[in-house]
Amino acid sequence: MGEYGKALEYYQEALAIREKVLGTDHPNTASTYNNLGNVYNDMGEYGKALEYYQKDLAITEKVLGTNHPDTASTCHNLGIVYDNMGEYGKALEYHQKALAIREKVLGIDHPDTARTYHNLGIVYHNMGEYGKALEYYQKALAIREKVLGTDHPDTADTYHNLGIVYANMGEYGKALEYHQKALAIQEKILGPNHPHTIQSYDNLAFVYAHTGHPIKTLQYLRKAEAARKQREDLTRS
Repeated sequence: MGEYGKALEYYQEALAIREKVLGTDHPNTASTYNNLGNVYNDMGEYGKALEYYQKDLAITEKVLGTNHPDTASTCHNLGIVYDNMGEYGKALEYHQKALAIREKVLGIDHPDTARTYHNLGIVYHNMGEYGKALEYYQKALAIREKVLGTDHPDTADTYHNLGIVYANMGEYGKALEYHQKALAIQEKILGPNHPHTIQSYDNLAFVYAHTGHPIKTLQYLRKAEAARKQREDLTRS
């Protein structure tokens, strides 16, 4: 388990102290449940992640209220886990709860609201409902471009996802447009060897392959291969 095991050990120790000193209905105790949920989610142990997120949510709703940003954050996390599990109905339910709180408390033009729109887009994308996915990605994009700017990694993530949806729909011209926008940001901000940049090279190769551009396809495949090799060399050194 490596670093995950160390993280679990640390958070379990913190939880024991907080439950003893602060009690089980304290926001800091809830925060530790949330941290444990995060680790289990990263490990792919979704049942354990749900267990700790639900404990966090019960305390947060009770102590901070159902319209608190922390409540929205936990609903957000639950939505992600259910999406990872393929339980899309539950994922939508929790993301919609998070969205309702964030729109009300933080406002429509807040990065966290944009994140929820983006996540709803992901769920609808995974369900194959591309029209709904585009709707939510476009809402997320409008906020991110306005609030974070056009050179922000989160903006690039939404460009990337829009490109994938359009490619899935066979609208390769639109897919190319958004993948190029994502790549421009990623090369500038993250660098050519970042995993997200490499993914954009692969995405562009895919689109060019489906539109009859073998030279462009090969160009981006070679860029992806070179970037992966450089990452491997850096890991070894």
